[in-house]
Parts: sequence; structure tokens; C-alpha cells
Amino acid sequence: MAAGDGVYVSTEQLVALEPKARDLSFVQKARSHQQLAGRMNSAMRGRGLTFEELRNYLPGDDIRSIDWRVTARTTRPVVRVHSEEKERPALIVVDQRINMFFGSRRSMKSVTAAEAAMLCAWRILGSGDRVGGFAFGDSEISEVKPHRSRNAVIAFADRIATLNATLKADAAPTPASGQLDIVLETVSNIAHHDHLAVIITDFDGHTARTRDLLLRLSARNDVVCILVYDPFLLELPTSGDIIVSGGGPQAELALRSASIRSSVDAFARNRGRELRAWQSELGLPMLPISTAEETAPQLRRLLEQSAWRQRRR
Repeated sequence: MAAGDGVYVSTEQLVALEPKARDLSFVQKARSHQQLAGRMNSAMRGRGLTFEELRNYLPGDDIRSIDWRVTARTTRPVVRVHSEEKERPALIVVDQRINMFFGSRRSMKSVTAAEAAMLCAWRILGSGDRVGGFAFGDSEISEVKPHRSRNAVIAFADRIATLNATLKADAAPTPASGQLDIVLETVSNIAHHDHLAVIITDFDGHTARTRDLLLRLSARNDVVCILVYDPFLLELPTSGDIIVSGGGPQAELALRSASIRSSVDAFARNRGRELRAWQSELGLPMLPISTAEETAPQLRRLLEQSAWRQRRR
């Protein structure tokens, strides 16, 4: 099958997502008030670019920060306080393992993940920050170091598309190899502090180690998890058999059997509950993206909702 049919995606298609990323609005955790919004406001106070407040002069303040007009008007020394801006490199992690090569409508999870990764990459670059990341499959991890350039983003798109093209329905089954944990550990070793990490996966094969790595990563960085899912597992037919195929070997699910439907449904919902518990426990945004809908509108809607929840806190 060719790229563009929802089964595979090309570098050109990922690059073409740039215009759709321009109106995405991201929020940040409470400590910095904006997420993925480009340069972050730090907790440090200094002579940065963003005005924060006027306050009375205190011993030790830099006299260059005195606002002489307000001082003359109030007859007491007043200083202008700014939030100092600091760079926040971004690392995007996108899953292209065989478990992502599934989709019941519109696109495979692997394609949706690739689209989400590139929408984030283009938005971050447009905000002026360095962006890079990791695309990983069952046996390969491909890295693009963060740069503030279109060439770096295009190179990242090419790495994703290359791994995406290797996915095949008749590939030998690959057990959960811990590849997700390997990538997360690599990212946590690079992102010591003040990075943005966007993790895009279905979390297949996650373990307690996965949770610990996310906790470690989020301790000094901003982390956003994008959970890619196919609604098929949440909307199982109540009768008949389903033939599942990717163009090669086929598998039959006897959904007329109540026990099979119950088992599949329980599996999907238990995973959802566990990941939602992680979101609450670790304080990480866990944004669910469906393969059945266009990626950009979903991401835009979820980020706006996330921003609203942050403002309510």
C-alpha cells in the first residue's frame, strides 16, 4: 500500500502538516503558565523580556531596574520586575513499533502518532525553540538532536517515515521488548532540566519501570503524553466474527462470543484506567488521540481543554 491511504505516511505528508500546526495553543504546568508555547518563563527574576510587576525598591536590587517615572510620582524608589526568559529545548518521542500498526478506520496508530509528532515539532519550531526527538521501532531507535531549523524538523519527519515504511502485517510477532523504557531512559539521561518531552505512543508493554521513568523525567522537565488509541476496542460489535488483516495473515475474532468480547473490553478499559491513574498520580497531561478522526483538530481541542483545566487550578 502507498503512503496517504492511512496505512503508511511519507516525509512529504509530514512536512506538509506545518500550516496546520500554526494555530495550536499549548499550555504549561502551573510553575510556568504556558506549555509548548515557545520560550518558557522561568522562576528566576532578572532583566528579561516579560514585564511582571512594579514593587518597592529593596536593598540589593539592581539600580538599573528602578522605574524613575513611577519613583518620581510616588516619591519612593520603585523597581520594575521582569520574568527572565530561558530556552526550553524539546524532545519528541514517537512510537513506530509493530503494535502501532493497527487501525480500524481512517489510519493506523503509527500514522496518527507520526502526524501528532510533526504537528508538535512544527509548533515548537514556530515558537523559536530547538526541537528534536526519537523515533523508535521494535529494534531500532533513530535520534535527531534538537536544533532551531526547518532542516532538523524535516530530518525528523524523514526518520519517522523511514521507520513507518518498515511496518508490515506479516512481520514476525515481537514480544514487548522494553523498547519504550529504553527510549524513555535515554531521554531522561539527556533532559536533565528545563526540557519539554512529548511522548507519543499507545503505551503497549508499559511496566512499573515506565511509570518510574516518566516520574524521573517530569521531576525537572515538562512532560506531555499523547496516548494514541483505536476506538475499535471500545466499540466492539455484539454479534458476528471479525476478520483482522493487514494484507497478509488474517486473524479471526469471534465477537459473537460474550466471553471474548468481555475479555477484549476488560483489557482495553483496564489499560485506560491505569494510564489515567498515572496522569493523576504524576500530574502529567495524558491526551488521548483517536485514529478514527483527523489528528490536528483533536490535538487542538485537547490542548485547549488542558489549558482551561490549568487555569481553573
